[in-house]
Amino acid sequence: MMLSAACHHFRAIIYYNFQRQLSQQGCLAELLSVFGNDAPQESTISRWYGEFKRGRVSLSDDSRVGAPKTAVTQENVDAVPKLIIEDRHVTYHEIKASLKISKTSIQKNLREELGEQKAARVNCTVSGDESWIYCYEPENKRQSAVWVFQGEEKPTKMVATFVSKAGHIATIPQDILQQDNASSHTAQETRQYLTEENVELLDHPPYSPDLIPNDFFTFPKIKNTLRGQRFQSPEEAVDAFKYAVLDLPANEWNKCCENWFDRKQMCINLRGEYFEKQ
Repeated sequence: MMLSAACHHFRAIIYYNFQRQLSQQGCLAELLSVFGNDAPQESTISRWYGEFKRGRVSLSDDSRVGAPKTAVTQENVDAVPKLIIEDRHVTYHEIKASLKISKTSIQKNLREELGEQKAARVNCTVSGDESWIYCYEPENKRQSAVWVFQGEEKPTKMVATFVSKAGHIATIPQDILQQDNASSHTAQETRQYLTEENVELLDHPPYSPDLIPNDFFTFPKIKNTLRGQRFQSPEEAVDAFKYAVLDLPANEWNKCCENWFDRKQMCINLRGEYFEKQ
């Protein structure tokens, strides 16, 4: 396949920026500032960053011989998920242009050839959230009163915890700055870091209550266990939290996962509309 000079030049610039460890967003901004609307799309830059990260050095298109351009070959079947992994927002049009196969063939690949990946995603999905852990979790509202000096913060510690179908994965004890309704999750810097580390994000509907396992399972159970206990330091409180998480039996995690899928399916059935938590 003949490669246009402009396309080759853009790939060379992308390769140069990749080698000097410029972020994908930085590469896109640089190209837009020089070429404007003629610059490659963000998905194209993401795809080539992924190719270069896997060790590719050639800027030319891969040659395809022996089968029609619209044929569903094993090469095409393998290429479709790679494009989706590299850019989860990639469109049918972009996949079609890249692989030279029809939209119908792409849909067939996703529906039939790649169907088994739907089950595999269950085992690789990780959910994370944060919660405050107090040095003393009161048993009632009156006990929640605490004497502090003017301008002094209440003794708290925030932890981030991550769970999957297999159960608890990790607890990260740290001070986290949280502003404007968890904007730290959607901040550009956060998304940029996750993109560079090839971490895929699972979109969360904005008005769907309790779709995160930590919200409806982990945090309520652990806080109920810690309620009424006193800790001498934030570190001691975090350690108690971690031990309580590890003590949760495997069958409880399985129930949590099943409940999680039921909640997500209900959200899908209602097309993202609000529903009462189960």
